[in-house]
Amino acid sequence: MKVPNTYVIIFTVLLVCAVSTWLVPGGDPQTWQVFSALFEGFSKQAGIIAFVLIIGGAFWVVNKTRAVDEGIMKFISKVQNLERFSLVRKLGVGNIVITLIMLLFGLFGAVFGMSEETIAFVAVVIPLARSLGYDDFVGVCMVYVAAHVGFAGAMLNPFTIGIAQGMADLPLFSGIEYRVVCWLVLMLIAIVFVLWYARKTRKPVVEKTASDSSEAMEGCTTDKTRSWICYGALMVSLLLFSFFYADGCVVKIGQSTFETPWLLWVATALFGVFSFVSLKNSVRMYILNLLMFTIVFLVVGAMGYGWYLQEICALFTALAICAGFSAGYTADDIAKEFIAGAKDIFSAALIIGFAAGIIVILENGQVIDTMLASMASALEGSGRVGALGSMYGIQTFINLFIPSASAKAAVTMPIMAPFSDMIGVSRQATVLAFQLGDGFTNMITPCSGVLMAVLSVAKIPYEKWVKWVWKFILLLVIIGFLLLLPTLFLTLPGF
Repeated sequence: MKVPNTYVIIFTVLLVCAVSTWLVPGGDPQTWQVFSALFEGFSKQAGIIAFVLIIGGAFWVVNKTRAVDEGIMKFISKVQNLERFSLVRKLGVGNIVITLIMLLFGLFGAVFGMSEETIAFVAVVIPLARSLGYDDFVGVCMVYVAAHVGFAGAMLNPFTIGIAQGMADLPLFSGIEYRVVCWLVLMLIAIVFVLWYARKTRKPVVEKTASDSSEAMEGCTTDKTRSWICYGALMVSLLLFSFFYADGCVVKIGQSTFETPWLLWVATALFGVFSFVSLKNSVRMYILNLLMFTIVFLVVGAMGYGWYLQEICALFTALAICAGFSAGYTADDIAKEFIAGAKDIFSAALIIGFAAGIIVILENGQVIDTMLASMASALEGSGRVGALGSMYGIQTFINLFIPSASAKAAVTMPIMAPFSDMIGVSRQATVLAFQLGDGFTNMITPCSGVLMAVLSVAKIPYEKWVKWVWKFILLLVIIGFLLLLPTLFLTLPGF
């Protein structure tokens, strides 16, 4: 049997949701709206669609300069030198790289809910995974899967815990102690799974040098004049930005708020030093440095200034222009390569719009509240374990169709929180059930625009991804249920 095209799968789900509006009491039947929902879906997801296109264009320009290729070759050369140490050799360089990167992105998902931002990082990490002998699945796991497993077991995620606890009338980020345990357990399982798969599928690495490939030397000028001009202009811009905006940098961790005016100054100073050193090396290393600090300022902006898609798009647009200018491209060349990159990833934008149409049908059909109320009433008399497990199952199932954490919290928590009081389950446990149920199926649902964008960047067909990942998702769902049980039988802080 042949798995249908991704677009066919999404449209079939949309039709099923439309039919449900005819069957569910109180629903507003959707007919011709199955077609208009696609337009409305595109309108609602315009931000992330633009984000994907701009990311695709920016990375195409950077990749065209071969800066990433040169950086990876040098990184592999440095890493291989570490193998002279017996401990590193025993552990395996690739294993160390995978573990550290997954812990980093798992922490990002747990602390500030990294999701859409993983699209950009996947484009960077996949070439690194390939250079270490791994396939694209490992590259996606190192960033996307790690971030979403961290998202599921989050301690401080404002988009899941923050909203859900607020609606359940719980102190913000209370119960963090047990959530740290959940995060550690889930990350350990994810890392072990990826390391197992990586070891099973790794291919021998063929060492490359600049002299081995004439192609690696193409795409970038050796004249550093433009790079120095770019460096000077960026330093002036960053110094001015730091002077006027550094005092507004505020980092929130849990219930604590930290004013960090020094953070932007430190990032600017580091950019100045690293850019100078990389320019002394080569134009390509300077362009790679631009990419690295684009990510640094993305993290600073997201954590300290609340940046989101608009600001991140601006950041990557500037990266494309600066990288192309430094590489010796004309304005027409930069525009041509940028369009080529956006064209290459355009299928991701289409899928995101189609997937959003499913949510539109469910919302306009007014069936979500009725379905949830029916599910909640069916849980009465099932016992504490059964009720909590059923709530977790409902959240997991609903997440297949409503991958937005904030939207699902707004829909489910007003029903689930009072119901938990009736059956003797703590509201904190109900929030944890929502949190875990919200995270795992994000990595398999076709309704997730982020997943579809990541798979498009990695050029992995959706049906191939499902076939590869479903057993791992099932394992995570089972572990999630087991992590809920201590909240019923143990005295846990905040629970």
